[in-house]
Amino acid sequence: MTALREVRPGLWRWTAPHPAWRPDATPESPADWPRDVGSVLVEADGATVLIDPLLPPDPEVLRGELDRLVRVRGVRVAVLTTIAFHRRSRDELARRYGASTSRARGSLPPGVEPLPIPGAGETMFWLAAHRTLVPGDRIMGASGGGLRLCPESWLGYLSRCISLGELRERLRPLLELPIEVVLVSHGEPVLTGGRQALAELLG
Repeated sequence: MTALREVRPGLWRWTAPHPAWRPDATPESPADWPRDVGSVLVEADGATVLIDPLLPPDPEVLRGELDRLVRVRGVRVAVLTTIAFHRRSRDELARRYGASTSRARGSLPPGVEPLPIPGAGETMFWLAAHRTLVPGDRIMGASGGGLRLCPESWLGYLSRCISLGELRERLRPLLELPIEVVLVSHGEPVLTGGRQALAELLG
């Protein structure tokens, strides 16, 4: 059984149960998210990049697949996070692969572009070769398909709490990208028509 799902050649996603997930969380509360969360691996130019990685409780199969991909490529590894809450297994995997963890523009491999969302406490990543957007918490998979914004309660910890309306406006520049795929952390990813799904979300 494989743990990694190849979305496109050189681009993988996997899911793992979040250790803090609660089945009885109040809907739209800060604790309300689907049990399984997504992580991404992309073969970038000169680096293997892990975004928001979370190891499952029984990680042997996944570790073996990650080890194989890292070993076969023989290039440096970078472990990136979109948002502070998604450090997850970052440090463990950074130690395992001797990886860098900075998301500063100058330290990233070509083809992995950081997209800071002003005032939202999040940096998304644009994988140009795959026309893929990787958000953290601010964009989620919607029930029944498509995309949705995070619950408004998820914005309450920000130093200047913004509304969902303000968040929509800050996300609007993403529509300038030729997005085909959106690999969300929470919910099901959008594998085709990503820009259209985002346009419908932002109105």
